[in-house]
Amino acid sequence: MKNSRKFAIAVGAAAIVGGGAGVAAANGDSDAGSKEGPDVAISGDALQKASDAALAATGGGRVTGSEVNDEESYYEVEVTQADGSQTDVQLDENFAVVGSKTDSGG
Repeated sequence: MKNSRKFAIAVGAAAIVGGGAGVAAANGDSDAGSKEGPDVAISGDALQKASDAALAATGGGRVTGSEVNDEESYYEVEVTQADGSQTDVQLDENFAVVGSKTDSGG
């Protein structure tokens, strides 16, 4: 009886860990399992406000990612331009732009 209980607990723990990794992978989370923890996407009204601010800062494009409590700012929004370049726009908790970084497309 003891061994079957230990096995059931191990299987349950593996399912939880595996399920979390699956969700992280589906969200494009490259930091899953890191010391900082998984990235958390912006949601709700905050996503709309952050997206509007980021698109205004970049002059348009398409929002392709977001993160709350980024290591560089309160919010980070990734904007992809038609040429494939990507800009990470850093925002404070009031949705003011505090920085950005553009990577060329390719």
